Amino acid sequence: MKFLDQAKVFIASGNGGSGIISFRREKYVEFGGPDGGDGGKGGDVYVEAVENLNTLIDYRYVQHYKAERGKNGQSANKFGAAGKGVTLKVPVGTQILDEFGEAVLADLTEAGQRVMIAKGGDGGFGNARFKTSTNRAPRRRDLGYPGEERWVWLHLKLIADIGLLGFPNAGKSTFLSAVSKATPKIADYPFTTLHPNLGVAAIQNRSFVIADIPGLIEGASDGAGMGTRFLGHVERSAGLLHIVDGCEDDPGESYRKLRTELELYGGDLADKNELLALNKADAIGPELAEDQARQLSEAAGGKKVWIMSAVSGEGVDAILHELANMADAHRDEERRIAKGEVEEPWTP
Repeated sequence: MKFLDQAKVFIASGNGGSGIISFRREKYVEFGGPDGGDGGKGGDVYVEAVENLNTLIDYRYVQHYKAERGKNGQSANKFGAAGKGVTLKVPVGTQILDEFGEAVLADLTEAGQRVMIAKGGDGGFGNARFKTSTNRAPRRRDLGYPGEERWVWLHLKLIADIGLLGFPNAGKSTFLSAVSKATPKIADYPFTTLHPNLGVAAIQNRSFVIADIPGLIEGASDGAGMGTRFLGHVERSAGLLHIVDGCEDDPGESYRKLRTELELYGGDLADKNELLALNKADAIGPELAEDQARQLSEAAGGKKVWIMSAVSGEGVDAILHELANMADAHRDEERRIAKGEVEEPWTP
């Protein structure tokens, strides 16, 4: 199935049904009076997060969603039927944005979450509603109220515990395929990965989800390469694994360039917990790997650098242990926030 992480759709809730003017005309019923019923409510438009979906591809081909109009009222005080609503099924992690892609209308982070994004119009009153002691035969009724209609953006941000970052051909997809059952495309040319991939890694009965996104290059924040479009998929992660190619002439410079792109992107990505790994140790040998790791650590302000080879498996288990600890700590913090034991960090 083709991956699509954003789509623009038109949604419209149903108009309310109109009330009617009607009077009882039954034999043997003296002064029957008004009996016009109310119109039915228009259908609502909902968005629901469901499991087993990981793309918005369905919304590329069908872009208009309209709920049913409420039925008009009838005589004998019969109310019109309510219109049927419409529910858009989306993957967990989908945000609903306004037409301009600026204001967040809803953020669906759990399976089963369901929000109304367009309320159906109320039905109009029939003339029976307007009967009073001084107006026994009202000839007034209300039309149904209009529903809501708008364009909205659906923007998918994958739910993952750990995000992989790095320049093209750093070995992110190779690492993902080595630690999970994911099968991302792997080749010896840049931008092999064209859309995010998810994999579940496990170590000592602990598991966590890893997201691999297309590689960044210098100037990505200005649209170079594939830009920063896919960085949103690692915004929700507990931490990042920054993989640097050990075969590069200056790994420290590569690190600084990518950190600059993260800071320009925003979204608190530059402040997330980060594990720094030097990859392809099998290709450069232990002595050069240590030297490259030292340069990388200096560029990162003395941060520890893990040496690994995604191909041979060298150092991979140690990194998985650290990533599992990072993911567990984040989950514990979320549970404490849910229980009210600690306050959720404030964000503007």
